[in-house]
Amino acid sequence: MAAMKPRTGDGPLEVVKEGRGIVLRMPLEGGGRLVVEMTPDEIAALGEAIKGVTG
Repeated sequence: MAAMKPRTGDGPLEVVKEGRGIVLRMPLEGGGRLVVEMTPDEIAALGEAIKGVTG
C-alpha cells in the first residue's frame, strides 16, 4: 500500500523539453500538479489560444 503524503510543495509552473516533447507541469489549487506532454506544434497552438484570450 502506498504511503499517504500531504500535497505540499507542488513547486512553480514548469515547462521543459524532454526528448522530442515538451512537458508542462502546472500546480493546481488544492494541491497536486497537472502534467501534460505536448509537441512543439501543440505548444504553438496553445500559445496562440492564450494570446487570443488575454489580448
